[in-house]
Amino acid sequence: MSQAGLRVVFAGTPDFAAQHLQALLDSPYQVVAVYSQPDRPAGRGRKLTASPVKALAIEHDIEVQQPLSLKDEDAQAVLASYNADIMVVVAYGLLLPQIALDTPRLGCINVHGSLLPRWRGAAPIQRAILAGDSMSGVTVMQMEAGLDTGPMLLKAQIPITLNDTSASLYEKLAVLGCNSLVEALDHLQNDGLTAQVQDNATANYAAKLMKSEGAIDWQQSAQQISLQVRGLNPWPVAYSDWQDNRLRIWMAHAIEASSAKASSQPPGTLVALDKTGLEVACGAGHLKITQLQWPGGKALNQNELMNLKQKMTIGETFTSLMVEN
Repeated sequence: MSQAGLRVVFAGTPDFAAQHLQALLDSPYQVVAVYSQPDRPAGRGRKLTASPVKALAIEHDIEVQQPLSLKDEDAQAVLASYNADIMVVVAYGLLLPQIALDTPRLGCINVHGSLLPRWRGAAPIQRAILAGDSMSGVTVMQMEAGLDTGPMLLKAQIPITLNDTSASLYEKLAVLGCNSLVEALDHLQNDGLTAQVQDNATANYAAKLMKSEGAIDWQQSAQQISLQVRGLNPWPVAYSDWQDNRLRIWMAHAIEASSAKASSQPPGTLVALDKTGLEVACGAGHLKITQLQWPGGKALNQNELMNLKQKMTIGETFTSLMVEN
């Protein structure tokens, strides 16, 4: 079979998936149809808006399907009509029934943003940072009916740096995932891949993020809070209250106390505010906040934080009592 022979149906919805669709469009493989979630209301006007995947497909004159479910017999017949060799699924958002998984000649493969079986589920990138993992990566797997449980075809890993946020790791994994997807398709078409069964005993679940996870508990260590800040950037964003003002904390890192006196302050106490940021006492160690957003304002970087001296007094404390749902 020539390399152009593989007929691919692609299923995905957000930008992460759209980047993988673009990688397929740049490859020799034929994308014969695209599946994406139904249009959703977006923006202040709540206007129905196409997903990034749908928009890209339309741009390239590729037929788009947006079924509410693939359990419907008519939807299954449409999928079968494409006579696809393989279906590639990336952050689609719909569970595929077994009949859909079995429809393409080579079945369905998925690109997942973690080193499976670690972090199966909805928020693997964020959960890896929140847990303090040193490594992340992508797994290309053969799909089966369970949630991210299928045999692994290809894995690629990268380190999680001390400066990585969920946003920066997301972008790195998108690039890694695109390259891994095309590599996996090359192998599947030419010489095959040996599937490795996942070890369920070492699996864990990456639960969907909740806004309430952004509330900072200053009794925790500075290291743990720094992971919370990085893992919840760009959503839902870590926060704490300062005199009835909810402050969103975008970037921070753990440091040792700047003085012996400062190290004895109660957790949540602002112990220093200078051109390097805000220093806050924690249950263990101190947190250096380097990007912070005051209500109604923009996110302030290190050079701008000095302006907060008019609003914030050394020795006063942060709280996180008003927990969002």
